[in-house]
Amino acid sequence: MEKIQARNMSPIVLAYMGDTVYESFVREYLINKNNICKVNDLHKRAVKFVKASAQAKAVLSLQEELSDDEGYIVKRGRNQKSNSVPKNADATDYRYATGFEALVGYLHLIKEKDRVNYIMSKAVEIIESEI
Repeated sequence: MEKIQARNMSPIVLAYMGDTVYESFVREYLINKNNICKVNDLHKRAVKFVKASAQAKAVLSLQEELSDDEGYIVKRGRNQKSNSVPKNADATDYRYATGFEALVGYLHLIKEKDRVNYIMSKAVEIIESEI
């Protein structure tokens, strides 16, 4: 996909894509790291990485490393109006998490594999240091 096309997409569509890319990354990371065979245990650990507060912390910690283009995508995702916020999430965290997922979706769609892997790896590292 062309950068301009992805940049002009709805931030919610980018976040929709980013959610699945990031969750898949986290699942693979946990499987490789822990050799856990019980799916329930994997799920419990994965939730710690994909919950809104964790993603918000990660994207806020990464802000200074983002390019202007990446920062723009995060802001668009963060500022996107949402009709609902999950009951277990703070509204501000949820907005930043949407910005994070929009960034991951954007980088994935424009085929910036190294950059998206770097962002997700750093996010996991940041979150894991808090767990």
